[in-house]
Amino acid sequence: MATATETKAISHWIGGRAVERPATTGGDVWNPATGEVISHVPFATVAVVDEAVAAAKAAFPEWRQTPLARRAEILFKVRALLDERREKLARILTTENGKTLPDAMGEVARGLENVEFACGVPNLLKGGFSEGASRGVDVYQIRQPLGVVAGVTPFNFPAMVPLWRLSNAIACGNCFVLKPSGKVPSSSLFIAELFAEAGLPAGVLNVVMGDKVAVTRLLEHPDVKALSFVGSTPVARHFYETGTKHGKRVQALGGAKNHMLVLPDAELDAAADAAVSAAYGAAGERCMAISVVLAVGAVADPLIAAIEKRIAAIKVGSGFDASTGMGPLITREHRDRVAGFLDAAVEDGAKVVVDGRKDAATKENGFFLGASLVDHVKPGTRCYDAEIFGPVLSVVRVKSYAEGLKIINENAYGNGTAIFTRDGGAARQFQFDVEVGMVGVNVPIPVPVSYYSFGGWKSSLFGDLHMYGPDGIQFYTRSKVVTSRWPDPTTSKVDLGFPQNR
Repeated sequence: MATATETKAISHWIGGRAVERPATTGGDVWNPATGEVISHVPFATVAVVDEAVAAAKAAFPEWRQTPLARRAEILFKVRALLDERREKLARILTTENGKTLPDAMGEVARGLENVEFACGVPNLLKGGFSEGASRGVDVYQIRQPLGVVAGVTPFNFPAMVPLWRLSNAIACGNCFVLKPSGKVPSSSLFIAELFAEAGLPAGVLNVVMGDKVAVTRLLEHPDVKALSFVGSTPVARHFYETGTKHGKRVQALGGAKNHMLVLPDAELDAAADAAVSAAYGAAGERCMAISVVLAVGAVADPLIAAIEKRIAAIKVGSGFDASTGMGPLITREHRDRVAGFLDAAVEDGAKVVVDGRKDAATKENGFFLGASLVDHVKPGTRCYDAEIFGPVLSVVRVKSYAEGLKIINENAYGNGTAIFTRDGGAARQFQFDVEVGMVGVNVPIPVPVSYYSFGGWKSSLFGDLHMYGPDGIQFYTRSKVVTSRWPDPTTSKVDLGFPQNR
């Protein structure tokens, strides 16, 4: 493993190749399991962002004219290469993000699903045709690409989220500029190399490493027509407002506070398994992680006992260790911030049932925090209100389904939720009543499959369309309606009246 004195420099990817450019600022990439710096990212200047956008703009005229069958052929090759090298990509994710290797393999698989969906682009871009809308007049609709589009992606899913965006965008005929998180840069370059190997023309996909300077330039650049983003709600709101102010189509996913409502009739072991899996997978660094269990009535005590028992079996350590259940958090600062919520919980009257800081104390290096469980949490306290984004599961005790539903619907976020019950009527009522974009029935992490779309409600999403799937195709295209007539010249005449269908 590289040390701080042996770090490698990360490149940009512009015009179909890796390029190095002068930088005035940059950032270190850490291995969160060892606490060592493994590489350095030179952040893009405005000039570098402009170079990437110019490369994409130059590639667009030819790429938008590329036949749908050829675009699909390239995507099929990308799909084959990703499948062949999925473990290599997963190992990059584990090294830079810290998640366990099986979790990283799962991330690659879910990204691969979106490539597979985009392979169907010839069918996805079919329009409509109405013959004889008026006498001798036909009307039809087509969908066309926007041009240069961009995506700003987060650290927690360095491969999956970029593939969510760029697969559909490129399939639709756009050219893409990706700005990944500087904490996890290597997977984006690996993906760009695979697309190039599959035959994607130079300039169709570009990757720029950067910070706020790069993001601001993408938001303001006149040649960028659409942008997508994932991050905290305040930043997502700013991203959306700034981008739309500059006339762009914007899709910005914000924060989350996902609740799991457990009714008294729920299968207890299944509910406990689900709560632990969804709360502590990827060290809780998922926007779809369950962070609050709403335990109804008498189910609370046995459920907490079952969760506590399962936590005791979770080994915390390097993601490359096959016995590890949970890896480190992304940075030391983030680990310390998450740990601070345990003190806040006690100050606010809650009870820390399992304190993950004790487990972390056994680790000399790395950014570890053990799975933590907090009982008697109440809305309005810091542990409940914040998106902790770490391995802290809060239990809120409620008296009834109605009280639990009220808490969910009054929360500012509406990303994901789940109900655990054996009562089909209660489950059906819940999916009707709950004000959340993605709902699981006895499923704790209801991330939609690739042929549906991902997105929340309320402060979890800014924009009109959800991500990937059918909404993704719509986001990356605009419709055009053509009204066509090929008349007999002898019937042509001047008519100043408003056109009617006759």
